[in-house]
Amino acid sequence: MTEVKSVSFFSIGFELVTLNEFLTYDLYVNSSTSEKREHFVKVFATGGILEKDDVENFRKKYFQLYVLESQRDQYLLSLVKSKNVSVEKKTEVIKNGAIKYLDTLFSSDKSFTTEVLGKAIEGCRESVEYMVDIIQDHKITDIQNLIGNLSFHDFYTYDHSVNVSMYSISIYKALRPTVTKGELSLIGLGGLLHDLGKLKIPTELINKSGKLDESEYKEIMKHPALGRDLIEQEIIKKRNTHISGDVDFETIARIAGEHHESYDGTGYPIGLKDREIHVLARIVAIADFFDAITTKRSYHEALDTDAAVEVMGRCSGKKLDPMIFDVFVENTTRLVRKRNVTMELAGDFDPSQPHDVLPLERVKATKMNLDLFKKDDKGFGEVKKTSEKKNAA
Repeated sequence: MTEVKSVSFFSIGFELVTLNEFLTYDLYVNSSTSEKREHFVKVFATGGILEKDDVENFRKKYFQLYVLESQRDQYLLSLVKSKNVSVEKKTEVIKNGAIKYLDTLFSSDKSFTTEVLGKAIEGCRESVEYMVDIIQDHKITDIQNLIGNLSFHDFYTYDHSVNVSMYSISIYKALRPTVTKGELSLIGLGGLLHDLGKLKIPTELINKSGKLDESEYKEIMKHPALGRDLIEQEIIKKRNTHISGDVDFETIARIAGEHHESYDGTGYPIGLKDREIHVLARIVAIADFFDAITTKRSYHEALDTDAAVEVMGRCSGKKLDPMIFDVFVENTTRLVRKRNVTMELAGDFDPSQPHDVLPLERVKATKMNLDLFKKDDKGFGEVKKTSEKKNAA
């Protein structure tokens, strides 16, 4: 066994080790009985093949397995490809990684710098790419079930952002079945960073689950513009060197800045309408809304899928793009339904905020239009390039 000192490690579960394939990372254990004096020893080397019995023997002898931080990418890539690890376990690992990077940004006890922002977004980008590998073929209902099985954290923004990312990937795939992995990664990162501007808003206000007063709501309404400006000034303008790869941050900035714009022009911060709003921002808006009312939290009960679709249907053509919403409904329920709508959310409902009680109101029954979009609208859902980007639809 090889002893290693003065390097960084992360722990992994015994059930998350690659089996019956060449290992692309080294495994270590901490042989010290004192938390203050860690003593890491290599117990299995890169290139070997582990079998189930080997891992069970490790489980009997050691409390925890560790991997070098420098080998995180190799480990995650191996995990994503592993056939012996469930989708739930893979997603949990990737989700926790993304939350770690979000915490770097949002934690009030950490100083904010361009370097911190760049490194955190680079980590978010990598997390999203791994997430796309795991869930790109999952239907929206599969994602909903998956999210329901994952643990949630104390800070609403963390879990909500990861969920919005996952839903956005799935909705975009439903909208454009031939979409590339790169395009899915783009909207996934946009979904993960859609509330980035909240790092400029006081934490106690972001986490307030009761009804906001007028001044508090005006403060919250600043976050889309703050997020857009942050990306434009700290990432695009400064050409942040801590982010690798060819990422379309102009589109990410538009998602952050436009996800609270409404299809009918009544949203904020600018009042854009219809296809003036970037198509990916319109998708993220639906993912944002759906997760806010369907994911169970400690402070409120969630709506079931049918009730959520009814409530969101009242906003179709108003807050939400009706064509994208119809695709969303078809791929959520798998049934074309026409039901009486009995509930709607109060006009000042904002999915950005946790709610101790969802502000539902009774409405007169109306019929929802759940017809699918016209199949001959071939450009629908595409992200336009170069000079067309600003009017993407």
